[in-house]
Amino acid sequence: MAIKHSHHVFKGHKALLGNRYVTYGELELPNRFEEYPKSKNGFDWGVNGSASLQLSYAILRQISTKEIASENAEKFLKDVVISLNSRDWVLNSFDVLEWISKNSDTHIDEEELNINNNNMVQNRTIYTKTKTIEKKTNIVKEICKELGITQKALANILEVPEGTVSSWAVKNEIPRLGKKAIEFYIQSTKNQQIVDSYKNFVRLLNVS
Repeated sequence: MAIKHSHHVFKGHKALLGNRYVTYGELELPNRFEEYPKSKNGFDWGVNGSASLQLSYAILRQISTKEIASENAEKFLKDVVISLNSRDWVLNSFDVLEWISKNSDTHIDEEELNINNNNMVQNRTIYTKTKTIEKKTNIVKEICKELGITQKALANILEVPEGTVSSWAVKNEIPRLGKKAIEFYIQSTKNQQIVDSYKNFVRLLNVS
């Protein structure tokens, strides 16, 4: 069967530090790069690029065939994926099925669409509420969670008073210079890890 009916949803989340995650039915969405090699660097959305095209294909391919996905990926990107311009988004599989029905030669019985639509009304409400809650995530707490540190430790790293970081948390906003400083710290940490790995490698060579 060409179309795979389900009540699952696609969810996207873009972490403040740049990592992007997409799931389907709470499981990681396969990138399908072996079938449609456009971007090795994962998914993106809200922009017209190779990573967004990879996501477009992966979404269509999840509930349809290779042929349908490859033939419609670019149009789906322009119609849907490019409009997903927020950090967090939810896309119902029913909406994708409906788009396929309207924009390709694949026929989906109207009665089946109506059944799926009625079954998903409650789910749409739930996920809409969930999405609203996700938008209220505190930026400072999220950064500390991703770095595995406390707000006090973040203040020490940035060499600013702890009260400054607490103020950012209350306002749920970090000034541009603060974000730059955090990005610099993360990059420095990565560079140090590379140096440490090299030193360990050299040490092992000398021992052997």
